[in-house]
Amino acid sequence: MEYPSKHIEHAVTEIARLPGIGKKTALRLALYLLSQETSQTQSLSDALTDMRKNVRYCPDCRNISDDGRCRICSNPKRDHSMICVVEDTRDVMAIENTSQYFGLYHVLGGILSPIDGISPDDLTVDLLFRRCRDEEINELILALPATMEGDTTAFYISKKLNNSSITISNIARGVPVGSELEYTDEITLGRSIANRTKF
Repeated sequence: MEYPSKHIEHAVTEIARLPGIGKKTALRLALYLLSQETSQTQSLSDALTDMRKNVRYCPDCRNISDDGRCRICSNPKRDHSMICVVEDTRDVMAIENTSQYFGLYHVLGGILSPIDGISPDDLTVDLLFRRCRDEEINELILALPATMEGDTTAFYISKKLNNSSITISNIARGVPVGSELEYTDEITLGRSIANRTKF
């Protein structure tokens, strides 16, 4: 594609590095920002720079934090005997939005995927095992993706903690509310039947 300016081309190239954004969308965003007041573009630039410089990771759970420990780990009202293990921060946000869970979290920073070269060393599992050893944890909830990689990660964690007294559970998986059975995939439907609950 021919660009009218090398500066626009550079901006498009950088914006297109973002996940889910192609060159056409990047060009549309670049041209939109160009048409706005300089202060708005500067405000966006400042916000991104500020985020990159100042956002930290909680030393306990690896969730995003502005300071040292995150607001969840430092909250004395949370149940500190329960840890929900998730793939990334987006999962923490999703579970928090339900207002149904009041324990702590542990963000793995990914899931095991030998094909992609992601091993336990690339995740925060050692920190998780240390927490299970050093803290008074009664239950570990594995809230990982319902994929082969997610199941592999859950199996690895449960195998490593096999000799501990910690109760290890999975989040329930089943048919979404409002969906038709005929459109539900076989694995989800099979798990729903296998893990059925009393009416």
